[in-house]
Amino acid sequence: MTKLSTLSLPILGIVAAGSNAGKTTMITQLIPALAAHQVRVSVVKHAHHQFDIDHVGKDSYNIREAGAVQTLIASGKRWALMTEMERTPDGNGEAHLETLLAQLDNRYADLILVEGFKQAAIPKIEVHRPSLGLPLLADSDPNIIAVACDEPINCNKPQLPLNDTQAICLFMMEWIKQTYD
Repeated sequence: MTKLSTLSLPILGIVAAGSNAGKTTMITQLIPALAAHQVRVSVVKHAHHQFDIDHVGKDSYNIREAGAVQTLIASGKRWALMTEMERTPDGNGEAHLETLLAQLDNRYADLILVEGFKQAAIPKIEVHRPSLGLPLLADSDPNIIAVACDEPINCNKPQLPLNDTQAICLFMMEWIKQTYD
């Protein structure tokens, strides 16, 4: 059972050896499937590049550009918190998953899906497409609990049909029940 920090929610990574394997597609299909089973999902997504959710000319952009370390934008429907990081504790420029997870409010979700962060010591489902020619992470990562693939592979972990969202959803729900109940 893996519970990081003060969170008491199940955390499950969705990883792949490289880009464009279908991690985001799988997550966007799983969210409504899980919601149909009354499972509310929060997502932490890793980005390998600089990104910005704000836009030039907006008040929040100007406030952040003026030097605000944190900018919280809120309306009656949603809010977003942007935090500027000068550097990360390990100096490699990457955010730490545990630090990010601590920012989530577990009152809003029943499950946290983590996209990317393949080095993290959390349970993970690997998205693997043999046609991409990328290595199978499950061979060397003991935290991978299953592989979602689009064709049969030689692997000692459970294999899930990548294009069957319902099968993956049911596997996840059974994993949550066995691990967290």
